[in-house]
Amino acid sequence: MLPFMTLLTPAVTALACFALQRERIIEWIHFAGSAITSALALWLVWDVAVYGTVVGANQFFYVDALGAIEIAIIAIVGLTASLHSIGFMRRERREGAVDGNQFRHYYLWYHLFIAAMLCVCTVNNLGLLWVAIEATTIVSAFLVALYRKGETLEAAWKYLMLCSAGIAVALLGVIILYASAVDTLGASKEILNWSFLKEPGIKLQPSMVSLAFVFLFVGLGTKIGFAPLHFWLPDAHSQAPSPISAILSGVLLNCALLGLIRFSVIAGHSVGMELVQHLFIGFGLLSIIVAFPFIVVQQDYKRMLAFSTVEHMGIIAVAIGFGGVMGYAAALLQMINHSMAKSMLFLTAGNIYQTYHTKQIGRVTGVLPAMPITGPLLLLGTLAITGVPPFSLFTSEFSIIATGFSAGHPYIASIMLAFVAFIFGAMIFHIGKMSFGVPRDKPAAGSLSRWSVWPLMIPLLFVAVFGLYIPPAVSQLIRQAATIMAGG
Repeated sequence: MLPFMTLLTPAVTALACFALQRERIIEWIHFAGSAITSALALWLVWDVAVYGTVVGANQFFYVDALGAIEIAIIAIVGLTASLHSIGFMRRERREGAVDGNQFRHYYLWYHLFIAAMLCVCTVNNLGLLWVAIEATTIVSAFLVALYRKGETLEAAWKYLMLCSAGIAVALLGVIILYASAVDTLGASKEILNWSFLKEPGIKLQPSMVSLAFVFLFVGLGTKIGFAPLHFWLPDAHSQAPSPISAILSGVLLNCALLGLIRFSVIAGHSVGMELVQHLFIGFGLLSIIVAFPFIVVQQDYKRMLAFSTVEHMGIIAVAIGFGGVMGYAAALLQMINHSMAKSMLFLTAGNIYQTYHTKQIGRVTGVLPAMPITGPLLLLGTLAITGVPPFSLFTSEFSIIATGFSAGHPYIASIMLAFVAFIFGAMIFHIGKMSFGVPRDKPAAGSLSRWSVWPLMIPLLFVAVFGLYIPPAVSQLIRQAATIMAGG
């Protein structure tokens, strides 16, 4: 019942926001719906952490520790972005960037987006998992195209076409996996259930599973943003409203990664982990390397943050490739930390854009004196996302590199460490120019709404605390999820 209510609440909120006309009432419905959705999601996570896997509706819903971690990210980042959306969209409406119809559509698609991502994390059937991932693409494309201008429409079209093509390739992988399961085990209603196929005793045809996993990796890797399949990501993340950019980067990519992890566990039982590890390490390391030159030459700060996302998805992939419970736990911790820090940075970028009315790095200076709260948050978020101690990403990245050396991959770990250091220098250079000095262009009159500023403290709290202390409940959930990934 709880998983169903968690999905139903954002769906009902979406319809209510679309049906109403008065904007202040829409905002309050949005606020209440977001708060209830996050509360239900965290309640579900708590149940998994305390009592174990939650199964419902005759095994239609299946929420284990792996899914619970992603649900927790959706709950926290989703709530943060929803609060920020009130201030962001209110100012966009006041300045004429959106009309009343776009205002209503924003909240409609926002909550349907949250519902689709929650569906990815709760459904048991892997075919329905594919459907839910495709639904996230379709719904979020409307949000990327919200402004209905040339660049936003082009970004939305590229996003929709490339990710849909990738998801179509992934569908072929699902079909091949299903054919192998039917041929080996016989047809049954649970033949594509994650709860059934994840069992170590399930052995499918190695050749067919290998082929299926390659298709799944390429298809879902497109949605995750692995290089060289990442070309949609900088455009979509830079053109979407900033609260949506925060969710795209901090949540959506993890949903696709969750699906790929589930398929990798199944593949590992039948073909061994060598193929899985090689694909994750190869594409992950390539993503880190490819992101570096684009960050160095970048002139758009939202695109810079998008390429940073490509880097971090690569880091997570390399950690998964290192394997073992330690490697998987470090990857999951990195996933959580990146979601918090990157969502904060994208929301900060939204505040800067609404103040300076430009996304060009060279035209934004003096953020610290001009924006007394957003400026320090920009600087702290940059230090966090680049892995500076004592922030949480230092802890997870240090764990990943240590795992690489202990797992017999010293050269891979060394290359990754070098490029992480290079990207640190590039981002500090760009953000330093934006943060200090005298504003080159006069910032827009009028202070930011409290809705645009104070929600940023939520991810900052996680980034700061998790660098020094990880609560036992969180550590236990991560260990349980890492054990699942290891085939336990």
